[in-house]
Amino acid sequence: VQLVESGGGLVQPGGSLRLSCAASGFTYSRYRMDWLRQVPGKEREGVASIDSDGNPRYADSVKGRFTISRDNAKNTLYLQMTSLKPEDTAMYYCAAVNPGGTMWLARQEYNYWGQGTQVTVSS
Repeated sequence: VQLVESGGGLVQPGGSLRLSCAASGFTYSRYRMDWLRQVPGKEREGVASIDSDGNPRYADSVKGRFTISRDNAKNTLYLQMTSLKPEDTAMYYCAAVNPGGTMWLARQEYNYWGQGTQVTVSS
């Protein structure tokens, strides 16, 4: 089983990035998929979630700026991030859970977890 994130990098404030998370080794389409982020020394923060039916949910801090989507044919999860702010700087992780339910679980409650991709928003 693998979740492999990509697409992170350095971007200026106001810029955009698209993160991807390639899944393998499990029945991806049946899982709720979440994006979470963490800054060293701070609490992990749930960013966006999409259930197996494709229904998205967002943290208030990213509503209107981030869009989560999934391609079940490609077993890939996406996070389109626009109007990026310095406070969006973090390591971004994708995670899978089945069944869904409570939002923004503790790491050990997810079935699968990726290695993360760093996003840095700075001028």
